[in-house]
Amino acid sequence: MTIKERLAVPPQEAAAQKPEIRRRNMSEVALGYTEEQAVLEAKRCLNCKNAPCIKGCPVGVSIPRFIAEIQKRNFKSAIDIIKETNLLPAVCGRVCPQEKQCQLKCTVGLSLKSIGKAVAIGRLERFVADWERGQGAMDIPASLPRTGKRVAVVGSGPAGLTAAADLARAGHTVTVFEALHKPGGVMVYGIPEFRLPKAIVADEIHGLERIGVKFEMNFLVGRTGTLDVFLKEFDAVFIGTGAGLPKFLNVPGENLAGVFSANEYLTRANLMKAWATDAATPFFRSRVVAVIGGGNVAMDAARTALRLGVEEVHVIYRRTRDEMPARAEEVEHAAQEGVIFDFLRNPTEILGDENAKVTGMIVQRFELGAPDDSGRRSPVPITGSEYRFNCDMVIPALGNEPNPLITRSTPALKADKRGRIIVDNRQKTALDAVYAGGDIALGAATVILAMGDGRRAAAAINELLGECA
Repeated sequence: MTIKERLAVPPQEAAAQKPEIRRRNMSEVALGYTEEQAVLEAKRCLNCKNAPCIKGCPVGVSIPRFIAEIQKRNFKSAIDIIKETNLLPAVCGRVCPQEKQCQLKCTVGLSLKSIGKAVAIGRLERFVADWERGQGAMDIPASLPRTGKRVAVVGSGPAGLTAAADLARAGHTVTVFEALHKPGGVMVYGIPEFRLPKAIVADEIHGLERIGVKFEMNFLVGRTGTLDVFLKEFDAVFIGTGAGLPKFLNVPGENLAGVFSANEYLTRANLMKAWATDAATPFFRSRVVAVIGGGNVAMDAARTALRLGVEEVHVIYRRTRDEMPARAEEVEHAAQEGVIFDFLRNPTEILGDENAKVTGMIVQRFELGAPDDSGRRSPVPITGSEYRFNCDMVIPALGNEPNPLITRSTPALKADKRGRIIVDNRQKTALDAVYAGGDIALGAATVILAMGDGRRAAAAINELLGECA
């Protein structure tokens, strides 16, 4: 096909559950491409020699190469190419913000002057990952001979799993220590089933076990064991414990019954399956929920609330939709499902009754001022604009900070004022043979950025252990 012919191929829209049906079930919303759709979408790729899309991928997937194989219907070759640098393709194809990374730099999108018309790299990655799963056997890249070196990975989220994969493939003995009873980190406790089915995460983790990665659950570093002990038993350590300490509004009434951090709310629903009729997990029943924030976690909490039977869900955000950090697709899906967006507003107080239960909030209106450090226009409160908003549950979804347990139990680890472990450009911490990455170093970020940290750290550790051989 000529370039002109490729640009003329319309973008393929992936099927999804209808909003009126999906808002009351936990099944996956996006249904993915058919084989014919995938091939057509792949044909839109120009196979650029300079591959700008790769520059936008934190783990460096060879995007034009795997798409070229889809064009030829060589789906096995396509997934093998992806797995050269990414052992979590089914996860990344579903939850990575491609429109802000690889697809942002896509030549097709730039040529057609719309990010929405860029080649759907994420959907193609998901397609070949799902195709492989449908074949009944998932291949894993071969590992190098055993080196005799031992590496501890603390945390089984995206950063930890990526580091573990690269280290195991290099021939080292890798043990992953996880504080919870299931591996997967934010992928199992944070991201809802309707966006990322947990069976997919389990399959990806099983692939790591097949290359020799061992998992130890219910191990809280800083309590069950300390980093000092690890350094005596292992040749290197990677810390990928994420950012699980939620931020709050710091307004009166925040301790009332009916106020839940998005972390707790989503953990009850995702990891502890509060939505299942046979689950013993208790959850707070409510009629009107206010979710405070505009990121992906806010969208997840709002959409989960609908699925748990809430009658009315509002997202309260102090800027406008244009400034929301959430993925455009997630915002669109939330709106389709009936989530109500109250922009340019923020609560100043949470109200309760004589039983200390939430009855509403005092909400202030805002207007947009000059851009702040984030590059977005800053919210400016409007004096005298406060009003009462009636609700019986409030879910702050304002981001997270690292849990200070590991840095407090290991004072030699240097952290910044927000509790993030300080690392160099190769993810090395202030301690020898100790590396860190993902949200513990970045602050609350994305799955793929955490994976990029894990890859860099693994490369540095491989180099270190090679020198020590």
